[in-house]
Amino acid sequence: MAQSFVRHLECARCGATYAASEVHNLCQCGSPLLVRYDLEEARARLRREGARPSDTGVWRYRALLPVTEARHMVTLGEGNTPLLKLERLGAQTGLGNLYLKDEGENPTGSFKARGLAVAVSKAKELGLTRGAIPSAGNAGGAFAAYAAKAGLTAHIFMPADVPAVFRSECSLYGATLHLVDGVITDCAQALRERAEQEGWFDFSTLREPYRLEGKKTMGYELAEQGGGQLPEVVIYPTGGGTGLVGMWKAFAELRQLGWLEGDLPRMVAVQAAGCAPIVQAFAAGAEQAHPWQGAETVALGLRVPQALGDFLILRVLRESRGTAVAVDDSNIIAALRELAAVEGVWACPEGAATWAACKKLVASGWIKPQERVVLFNTGTGLKYLEVVNPVPSRGRQRLRQPPRKKY
Repeated sequence: MAQSFVRHLECARCGATYAASEVHNLCQCGSPLLVRYDLEEARARLRREGARPSDTGVWRYRALLPVTEARHMVTLGEGNTPLLKLERLGAQTGLGNLYLKDEGENPTGSFKARGLAVAVSKAKELGLTRGAIPSAGNAGGAFAAYAAKAGLTAHIFMPADVPAVFRSECSLYGATLHLVDGVITDCAQALRERAEQEGWFDFSTLREPYRLEGKKTMGYELAEQGGGQLPEVVIYPTGGGTGLVGMWKAFAELRQLGWLEGDLPRMVAVQAAGCAPIVQAFAAGAEQAHPWQGAETVALGLRVPQALGDFLILRVLRESRGTAVAVDDSNIIAALRELAAVEGVWACPEGAATWAACKKLVASGWIKPQERVVLFNTGTGLKYLEVVNPVPSRGRQRLRQPPRKKY
């Protein structure tokens, strides 16, 4: 892929268009902007696999990404994450085709690497030099790492109660860390109060068009790993929602390119019971979610009381004939331990929530035994030692040493 087929930016709500060669955050109506491509020309000029053999990971799909010149592409090796068959857990639940896409294998340990790789690359191409982001943990570390690689100055606003590893990660990569009392929405407010006067570009979820583009590559990879066929069900942990929305965008693009066979998956948004605005809105048939009061969960990436793209998430669930499921923290922790002990996958709490939700959907009959189901683990569990101890005390054994011989 020697070129990009970017056409323009388009408002997800009102349809207004903007030049992709200019710096933009939101539409004038306050809604997210989406990157649109000339897919008819791309269909005529690209091979079906849509990738260059010389490229790997996210940048295999560079013609369907917004960075137009290769010299601006910033990479740490993101993408190409494994699709693992969960044979033992599948057997326990009667699912013969249960899989897990392990995004914890990405640089900085989460799927956030995909979005920030593309967003920082586009910022570099547009000539931006300073940026800021609110984060519950993983996005901050990814932004700090890619900003360091690109030579951007990074400011990260993070809840003061996040595990120490996330704070250390940001500082180690050279970012300036701002700790805020509250949750991620409080961090976003604190950032916006300073961004304009400081000259920081706002990299917040869906407040710029390009993080979504990096995350949509999960959808491209899923199709490629399935030989052009997608699973019947995709179960995804949903906070800000860019992964879910991005994959649905990828599937629509692949279908327009003529590279997909069969139906699109039913998409499932998984949230924590202690912060489930999307689940609540979906059940009510609403087009937008109400802000969640008193958000609390061990799955920090799901502690998002209000998502800017709530209407996009709900649109995806309804277009795909999907659903939204809430699981409580005790089931999340149990699922985390089960994934590790039975399948050898140390998932983050957000990823473990998808397995807890899957079991609920199988038990209710919403998922059928013959269906192919893909869970998404969005990050490594290694960063959550302060949140979840994966080895219960009863599992520890002290080995007795034989008495020493006296000579």
